[in-house]
Amino acid sequence: MRPTIPVKTTLTVLTFVALLMVPQAIPSLKNYMSIEPKSAATILNFPVATANSEVRADPLASPENLAQALNKQLVAKAPKNLTDPTHVLNHFYAALLKGEGVHIIHYGDSPTTADLITADARALFQREFGDGGVGFVLLARPWAWYNRRGVEMSASNWKIDIAGNSPLKDGLNGLGAVSFRGAPGAIARWKVKGAAHRSVEIAYLVEPEGGAFAVEADSQPIGTGSSTAAPGAAAFVPGYASFDIPPGAAEIALTVTSGSIRFYGADFRRGTGVVYSSLGVNGANVTLLSNSFNEAHWAAELRHYKPDLIIVNYGTNESGFPNFVDTTWGREMRKAVARLQRAVPEASILLMSPMDRGTKGAGGEIDTIPTMPRLVATESKIAGDTGVAFFNTFEAMGGAGTMGRWYTSEPRLVGSDYIHPMPAGARIVGELLFTALREGFNQYKVQELKQKIVEQAERTGREASQRP
Repeated sequence: MRPTIPVKTTLTVLTFVALLMVPQAIPSLKNYMSIEPKSAATILNFPVATANSEVRADPLASPENLAQALNKQLVAKAPKNLTDPTHVLNHFYAALLKGEGVHIIHYGDSPTTADLITADARALFQREFGDGGVGFVLLARPWAWYNRRGVEMSASNWKIDIAGNSPLKDGLNGLGAVSFRGAPGAIARWKVKGAAHRSVEIAYLVEPEGGAFAVEADSQPIGTGSSTAAPGAAAFVPGYASFDIPPGAAEIALTVTSGSIRFYGADFRRGTGVVYSSLGVNGANVTLLSNSFNEAHWAAELRHYKPDLIIVNYGTNESGFPNFVDTTWGREMRKAVARLQRAVPEASILLMSPMDRGTKGAGGEIDTIPTMPRLVATESKIAGDTGVAFFNTFEAMGGAGTMGRWYTSEPRLVGSDYIHPMPAGARIVGELLFTALREGFNQYKVQELKQKIVEQAERTGREASQRP
């Protein structure tokens, strides 16, 4: 007897074929193509599962084989840990679909400071959606381990102020929460490796006195006499100066030529594609966003950089203080979200939970710190209440006990503090985040394509009815 295919399965396959072929037939819908026809056979080749056929991949494989292992186990489950009931991520997905430039801003603590997790997510986004450039980089290294993958930095003669952690309490610390005061003799250099960039924009504070600075590319002047001074009401606001980078130039240098200037950083761009700015502050917690920034100043910075997606990634440092987690943390996170929504209401906002955090028990075993599940649950509720998206990093990476398993793995995926991931561990988390967002984007494209098909059919029907 020949087996029959259920009706629902048949309809699903037919719908798949329609969604696959319509962008081929209608050129105006080419951006909605999720799958190329030549790849369809691999998708329709459904595996037959049996009770004992579960595929188990080792997520602790060597870095060389890490991606293959993740695709079989962790990455396949990552989208389940992304929740977006109000579809706030649609703005971000629409920007990806449009393909004219996308800016992601990722606020976090020490792993973000070192560009761990963020560098891997950036590489994956830029490989799939185009490389828009390095993005925002601080003027100098506030901490020895501050890093941006693909950028070499050196600087001297700067006074550094970190929002919430310096005598200067005005909150005017730029997009990255750190400012750098310099006079003649202060210099900063960035050497961007890999693909050439077209422009660099220097961010600073406009002040009544101010000063002037010069910018060079490979020791050749590209901007001189740029003044940061402005009198009266025009002062104490963010200022920006943009410079074209000559083709082939690799090193950009900034020097103060007169006065005293408070700088924030440099924004490197290549053109269209994804820009992923990693804005980590060592030891930071969510009060950096809820209290340490001057709200009007921060809002002006955010509006200038026009983020399509803002990722808020705190909680690890706070998890060591149970009373703060249980009484205060949620309130501060709500304040941070409200500030972002007021500043850039059109942007997509994603709360990204902290990773697991391990602690050694009396018997020597490495367990999850007790506050972490409570903090993650609180953050999930806040996301739902405030209408933003939520990515449960804690569960996506394996849930309770993950850091214990990571510490005893080969290669080791977390340091001896059971908090900070090693590069291979950070790569796992970066790929989990990217995979969840990419799956959300693919679902968005399917829904948009369905709507376009309906609109095309209605338009065709109207045209047909109007023919004599």
